[in-house]
Amino acid sequence: MSALSPIVSEHESEEAAARYDRWFREKVRASQEDGRPLIPHDAVMAEMDEIIRRAEERVAQRNAMSAT
Repeated sequence: MSALSPIVSEHESEEAAARYDRWFREKVRASQEDGRPLIPHDAVMAEMDEIIRRAEERVAQRNAMSAT
């Protein structure tokens, strides 16, 4: 039986958990070494709000067109 419990771990095996751990650590390392400028949270959220607003506008327009 595996040492990983499905209640405690989302991985099917210790090997899968180890692969995920290596992948995750590599992502963190690459992120820490990334020299690009950081984007403030508020700027990201403002951009997402605008994307959502435009999508909702398109849906409303489609709904208005199909109602006529």
